[in-house]
Amino acid sequence: MAKTPSFERKPLSRFLSSHRLQAGLLAIPMSVVSTLSQAQLEEVVVTATRRSESVQDIPINIAAIGGTQIAQQGFDDLSELIAYVPGINVIDQGGRDGNRIVARGLNAEPVSNPFGQENGGGTVATYIGEVPFYVDLRLNDLERVEILLGPQGTLYGAGTMGGAIRYIPNKPDFEDTTISFRADGYSYSEGDGISSDIGVTFNLPLSDTFAIRGSIDRFDDKGFIDAPFIVSEPGVSNPDPDFSDPAERDANFDPIDDVNTEEILSGRVALRWQPNDYLDSTLTYYFQKTEHGGRNSTGFLSPIPAGKYESSTRVQEFNDRDSDLVALEIIADLGFAELTSSTGLGSVEEAGQRDQTDLLITLEYSYENFPTFTGFTAEDEETETLTQEFRLVSTSEGPLSWIVGAFYNRNEYEALSSEFTPGYGAFVNSPELDFGYRDDLNDLEYFSADRTRLEEMAFYGEVGYDITENWNVTIGARYYDYEFETGSSTDFPYFTTPETFQPYPLSEIGQNIDLEPNQEFDGDLFKVNTSYQLTDDANIYFTFSQGYRVGASNQGQPCDDVFVPGNQSLCLYAPGQQFGPNPGDIVEINERDYFPDTVDSFELGAKTVWLDGKLTLNGSIYFIDWQDPQVSSASINANTPITVNAGAAESKGLDVAGSWQVTDALSVRGSYSYNNAELTEDVASLVRSIQPPGFGTGFEDGQSGDRLPGTPENQFSVFASYVMMLGDGNELIFDAGYSWQDEVLSRTAGRGNSYTLDAFGRAMFNATYQTETWRLTAYVNNAFDDYSEASVVGTPDFNQTVAGANVRTFNANVLPPRTLGVRATIDF
Repeated sequence: MAKTPSFERKPLSRFLSSHRLQAGLLAIPMSVVSTLSQAQLEEVVVTATRRSESVQDIPINIAAIGGTQIAQQGFDDLSELIAYVPGINVIDQGGRDGNRIVARGLNAEPVSNPFGQENGGGTVATYIGEVPFYVDLRLNDLERVEILLGPQGTLYGAGTMGGAIRYIPNKPDFEDTTISFRADGYSYSEGDGISSDIGVTFNLPLSDTFAIRGSIDRFDDKGFIDAPFIVSEPGVSNPDPDFSDPAERDANFDPIDDVNTEEILSGRVALRWQPNDYLDSTLTYYFQKTEHGGRNSTGFLSPIPAGKYESSTRVQEFNDRDSDLVALEIIADLGFAELTSSTGLGSVEEAGQRDQTDLLITLEYSYENFPTFTGFTAEDEETETLTQEFRLVSTSEGPLSWIVGAFYNRNEYEALSSEFTPGYGAFVNSPELDFGYRDDLNDLEYFSADRTRLEEMAFYGEVGYDITENWNVTIGARYYDYEFETGSSTDFPYFTTPETFQPYPLSEIGQNIDLEPNQEFDGDLFKVNTSYQLTDDANIYFTFSQGYRVGASNQGQPCDDVFVPGNQSLCLYAPGQQFGPNPGDIVEINERDYFPDTVDSFELGAKTVWLDGKLTLNGSIYFIDWQDPQVSSASINANTPITVNAGAAESKGLDVAGSWQVTDALSVRGSYSYNNAELTEDVASLVRSIQPPGFGTGFEDGQSGDRLPGTPENQFSVFASYVMMLGDGNELIFDAGYSWQDEVLSRTAGRGNSYTLDAFGRAMFNATYQTETWRLTAYVNNAFDDYSEASVVGTPDFNQTVAGANVRTFNANVLPPRTLGVRATIDF
């Protein structure tokens, strides 16, 4: 059967099969019709394989969550949605720090991101439309979200190891002029004030061939984390007074209630032009502007008397992030194939502040001797991306089908880190000490500048052949090549002169830092997929696929030979280099660079439909061999975060999902996944060990069999919906959902030197009154008010006192408490 070009204005039924109820493989089934109560539920059509197909007919692991379900369950962001998808986990660190996406256990990073960079974790690619671009997108005006598990390098330009997530927006429509308003108001059990989310979407056809669609939303979250230990004046106020004395607390602290506020202005404008049935083009501008007052972190685990929803930070850790993307998609029907060109120009600008006191006092460079010491770091970053992808997909009839594509990506990153130590310069220049420090830079104690440039190109494709009517075999391959350049500079202004150092803004970093070649790699990846249709309602498939992730460089200068730790400097060692006066002090890991890691993934799956299409049951088992995994460590000198390559790891598990239309009014869906991910080789000096007082110079090895962090061994979800038809033709809808995940380890290394995040489950209930033009929903999220630690920084070993100062590194990011709200939509 010839494939219909995805852009043609054809009725949806053209794509649909005869099943009454369809679901994606290991996916949550959902309807694409406007009325939730319609018993004859239709299947979701996706383009994950670059052709318009039913998710149930695609022999790979894919979930698809439609716009109707997103609205029904009130999903606002990816973390809420992923909780109901098996085989993938989002470590939700709150809006300020972003999410870490972990697919099938492919994560060796600590389950925290205290430095604020929002990158998604690196093993899963995220697409907005046809453009690879990471942003924790607000889920407004989307046709669907597609989630593919496993390497996707032969289908997508952005090479992936764990999978791909695609946000598919609604395109401008040439038929109807529409406008939709939405509003949401809610409150937290642990916070004050009413949070809100208000937006509008419009569609305006200007002719039969040209249309405009746009949306804009303003999200205002009032927060639920208090910050009772914000010092009144850094460097003057005592951050560690007698906490039991109210007078001392009042004299030194200016508390902030509900510090983790989040304000987001997001939207898009899309222009679509389709002059004929053979050409379709869409130009879209996306934007998301965010302001965060602080982290979703609690100091409940730290040595100071903080409550479960109280931060331990000494300074406010605000952060602003602006994301912009211009995307141009052009699709042409060539008769024998469909040609797609997608161009993306994106930028992310970020500026924030974080408490740096804990790191500095544990270095024991003398900061800890300043009785009222508080240090903080200002971060300024900018990332610019340019992507171009060309893809040709066959549409002709016959047993042979094919896809070929070319991909180019350029990523340029610039960052400044400015560390301030108020009052410290005057302290060390006092007559008693007289260190002779420079004191004309307003307490700027540390300044670093970093630049990177990544250029990546790839050629990829697949060829599929129907050996029989029921048996298909697909073979795919990818060739990739990338070049990575870096440049950095680190200064300690107290030790400099005006002639040797002056700080400069981010806009001038290119004038001060030159780029130099760092690494260059190329390689090949392969895929084999075969599927067999056992019956009209059951098929099985097997996939072998390979994936990779680019390497990069850690930030810092090379260390001198036989550098003695203890001097104030930030430097990185090469393997075999001596780091202390003892000849046995030899570095075993590469602190300067880390290189590509790769996976070989094996998956066996089945997709079945029962009870005349009312029941779907799908499942798969998988094994992933992970070579040279990139893991987080810490530098010998200054204990700064770095990434290194470990030896090997593996992940194995299973995913199952099902959906059941019990009656015309009642539907139930659920999922379960099991994962076991662990190191398979010992890793020398994986992470620095902690020795009181402060930090020692020892390192801890990772051992074969150590479980990888960030993924629960078991997780499940269930969701039920009951629709009651009223006499006036309107509907009353009751929804209930519950998602649960097992305990999670906080970091790879260290049997006994990690932290186990407790298992948690979260329930939601909705009650909706719906007419043809408007909907009103009352809801409760986290109905049982579960205290949920989503991620953690540090371990209990960090809870120390250095020269009378409490080290507060050990803290957790928590999910929201019970939330009560009402949301409404109205369509014109």
